[in-house]
Amino acid sequence: MNRTPAIGWTILTGAALAASFGSLLIQLGFAILAIGVVGMAHGASDLAIVEPRRRPLFLILYAAISLICLAWWTGYPQVALPLFLIASAIHFGVEDAPDGSLWERVARGLFLVTTPAVLHQQGYGIILSFAAGNEIAPLALSMASIMGGVAAAFVLALALQRRDGHLLIGTGALLILPPLVGFSVGFLVLHALPQTDIRRAEIGCASYRAYVRAVAPILLAAIIIAASVGALFFYREGTGIRALFAGIAALAMPHLLVTPWFEGRMRFCTMTMGKGRVTLSS
Repeated sequence: MNRTPAIGWTILTGAALAASFGSLLIQLGFAILAIGVVGMAHGASDLAIVEPRRRPLFLILYAAISLICLAWWTGYPQVALPLFLIASAIHFGVEDAPDGSLWERVARGLFLVTTPAVLHQQGYGIILSFAAGNEIAPLALSMASIMGGVAAAFVLALALQRRDGHLLIGTGALLILPPLVGFSVGFLVLHALPQTDIRRAEIGCASYRAYVRAVAPILLAAIIIAASVGALFFYREGTGIRALFAGIAALAMPHLLVTPWFEGRMRFCTMTMGKGRVTLSS
């Protein structure tokens, strides 16, 4: 029996509960590790699914979108934030419910972005205010809370109908836990980890260890870039919240906007039977 999943779930649950009772700084640290390190693994294989002849253009566009995103976060965070949230909601809806109806896609997209506002509207507003650099209008928070409630009810009904434990866990985390922690857990359970599993199979890695070893150089580079961007924004505005949003967005936006246009069917990782050795190939 493979104990790794059980151990992983135990660590995630314990860390999330501990962070929930901590200060905002502790919750921010949890979000950085969960979203910026573990969650980033599924995007680290973006280059692996692009045909070699198209990779130069892919890298140019990837870098360009990332730099444009950083420029927006530097000069106009109040504009960058809603654009990032809207793009994220569309991405979640498309990828998390690829075979679902239009209503399911809309619900799944809004679910991750707005559900934390349902029971934690004040905390949700504080986090977005730090990220945007100015106070969020009460009407916007009320609308987010209403949309989150409707989306959560829709997704909960789906979870019960399909007996989907992951949807139940994600719904509970997004509703009950503080916004940063709840979103981090929901993002991992409902998006990042399932997408990592899909990517692992798509690029031909026989195990998660092989996948991590295969994408390790790109994942390390992504973490360094996100950390550098985060440090820059932390130095500029000091809260750490905008640093998290800007660092993640710098890598997430090209993942959302560029990768779908270049996605192919590449086998990037192969395992040598009996030796556990990983080789990279195009």
